[in-house]
Amino acid sequence: MKHVIYILIFCCLLLGACSKFLDQTPQAVISGDALNTPENVEKMATAAYAALGNDHYTAPYSSMWPYGNLRSGDAYKGGDGTGDISEYHFYESFSLNRIDNSSSDLVWFRLYVCIGRVNDALARLNNISKEVYPNKVTRQAEMHFLRGHYYFLLKVLFKYVPYIDENIAKESYDTVSNRAYTNDELWTKIADDFHFAADSLPETQPEIGRANKYAAKAYLAKTLLYQAYKQDENNAVVSIDAALLQQVNSLSDEVINSGKYQLDADFANNFLSAYQNSTESVFAIQYSQNDGTPKGRLDYGHALDYPMNRDYGCCGFHSPSYNLVNAFKTDNNGLPEFNTFNDTNVNTESDFHTYTFDPRLDHTVAIPEHPYKYDPTFIYKRSWARAPDVYGGYLSLKEAVLPDDASFLKVPPFMSSSKNWDIIRFADVLLFKTESLIELGRQDEALPLINRIRERAAASTGLLKQPDGSFTSNYKISTYQPGINCTWTQDFARQALRWERRLEFAMEGYRFFDLVRWGIAAEYLNAYFTVEKTRSAHLEDAKFTKGRDEYLPVPLNQINFSKGLYKQNTGW
Repeated sequence: MKHVIYILIFCCLLLGACSKFLDQTPQAVISGDALNTPENVEKMATAAYAALGNDHYTAPYSSMWPYGNLRSGDAYKGGDGTGDISEYHFYESFSLNRIDNSSSDLVWFRLYVCIGRVNDALARLNNISKEVYPNKVTRQAEMHFLRGHYYFLLKVLFKYVPYIDENIAKESYDTVSNRAYTNDELWTKIADDFHFAADSLPETQPEIGRANKYAAKAYLAKTLLYQAYKQDENNAVVSIDAALLQQVNSLSDEVINSGKYQLDADFANNFLSAYQNSTESVFAIQYSQNDGTPKGRLDYGHALDYPMNRDYGCCGFHSPSYNLVNAFKTDNNGLPEFNTFNDTNVNTESDFHTYTFDPRLDHTVAIPEHPYKYDPTFIYKRSWARAPDVYGGYLSLKEAVLPDDASFLKVPPFMSSSKNWDIIRFADVLLFKTESLIELGRQDEALPLINRIRERAAASTGLLKQPDGSFTSNYKISTYQPGINCTWTQDFARQALRWERRLEFAMEGYRFFDLVRWGIAAEYLNAYFTVEKTRSAHLEDAKFTKGRDEYLPVPLNQINFSKGLYKQNTGW
């Protein structure tokens, strides 16, 4: 009983002390109004930029690899079996995904945190005078650009999301439905942000990493390209808007003709830290080290994607599929094997010299017995893939850096780097224009554009060498030459464009959204599963349900938080 009394007396004293402490004015709190100074508004805008790289491997949004690659047939989850971050296995198999997938809830939440930063900055920018803050209009335009980016990601992930801007009071957020706008209207809201940015941003920014006029025009072209493919309520593409395609073509021309951008001479340069912010980079996330913070602003979205060897240590995620590797094969003319690429499976070292390949293969895929990340003394091994008997021996390569790269940093038990990650490359812009021209029936005008991409690929073999100086794989790639190696009809050109997008941007995070935009996701992926599950047992239950799986479900937590205001997506 004495002990109980002593404990009660101690608790009372402690509570009294805590009460006195809590009555003190916190030293690090600043009122909202006090932030409305030029210096602090500038910091709020910087914070909105910083959100670009604030993601985490549990639900990344800088790279969209769990949603855009695992769900596209380009990649397996990887890691240590299906239970290692099982939420990603559910994405990959589709049939196992649920409305309470925690990663879906996390990415929804994190993107709205990003939007919240933008809206806070915009509200303050709108209420400060240009005389006091000369950068007002430029920063407003940058915030519109960032908000467009964040909403674009939400849109391709979930289709229907609540649109909240700086004019909606925070206390009214719970009254905003995710069905306040139609599918088309929501695309228009996103496009409006990029229109504002394109109209108001300067052509050149004094600081690297800030969006400029042409980045906004490129992202507007991307948004309108997606909007042009009209979907019904069952996610089926029912028409293509020619007027929007004309705008895509014109906007792409403005970026192309600006003289600010060009393809890097070597495809590899897009994925090497020494060449970041090159003339091919239209807009990129700027990661950093030694910036005054403990670890810097690192690329945690790709932290799981490094090999399992002593130079790295973890974690073997993001493994290219057999189907993707086979897709890099070329025929006797140096063109893709559109109809037969997957009939035989590339699986042994000798296969890479028996068949011929597009050189972009060895820039994209870490292959056993091939140099890792262009270092002929650092040979990748099948065992580095962690669970090769489940997911095969390949790993994704573009996001990685070598252990001695200046950007590399271990964040035990994971790996990371401060290498930038491109959101839009100039190659993207060329292919936006190519796609719009083909769908407008102007495929002859598209031919030199797609060949420009292929010519760069053909010239990108200088770093693809074995220790003895021989080429890593057997490369053969040609341009499309109508009447010689192809018949350039609209249908053939469309097939060539879609193939080119796959190879050029493989493992960069957006393949699945291309399939949905084109309206072919169900047919394409179920055909993929039919073959691929015979090679990879982890796909045994995989099945794409048409009219449902084109989008993730609205997370159950979000529906509950909205008290039922949010409506679930079709099929869920």
